[in-house]
Amino acid sequence: MWLNLDEVVAMQQAAIVRWHRQEVDNPFSGFMAIACHQCSLNYLLWHEEDAARSPVAQDGEIALIKRTIDQLNQQRNDYIERMDLWIAQTLLAHHVTPADGATLNTETPGSAIDRLAILALRIYHLEEQLQRPEVDAQHVQEVENRLSICHLQRDDLFSAACQLVDDIFSGRKRHQVYRQLKMYNDPSLNPYLYKTVQWRQTMAFGTDSVRRDVGAGV
Repeated sequence: MWLNLDEVVAMQQAAIVRWHRQEVDNPFSGFMAIACHQCSLNYLLWHEEDAARSPVAQDGEIALIKRTIDQLNQQRNDYIERMDLWIAQTLLAHHVTPADGATLNTETPGSAIDRLAILALRIYHLEEQLQRPEVDAQHVQEVENRLSICHLQRDDLFSAACQLVDDIFSGRKRHQVYRQLKMYNDPSLNPYLYKTVQWRQTMAFGTDSVRRDVGAGV
């Protein structure tokens, strides 16, 4: 098998633990390097989302954090596509073609790996909650209940993702790279971006006209 999800999930879990103790790193190559970087974007996003909800954060600080979140989320989606593109290229290189009548899933392996990374982060931070000395028994019980649900969700998602990858590389399922086509960061598609550019151009033109008029008057 050219893609081993056991290795991917183990990498996600180990990296998240490691990154809480040191700077984000990526010691991998090939597909694992893509998956590790995608996981790191989720890791950075998680902590920016926490910071954005701080009750003592100033408006300017929150605006900066939100822009960082926007950029990280764009990259996160880009790397989901990169994982799916790697799979498509590998299928092509090994001449794997889907069987007649092979169907598509509603989710790609890249999307499933992204969700597994988020679940790994959630489980890590829930387990962290169990170590807080100041919380009461009710808090601990609620966290343990959430952890049970998260572990079940991860097991189910992992099992389904493994089956999907096996089906794709066996030709029983079709694989398709779906472009995210995000509009909010595209200056030609987001009206708040292109209207701002048009406004600035209009203002600049108006200022230049005034300057020419002033110069002519002198």
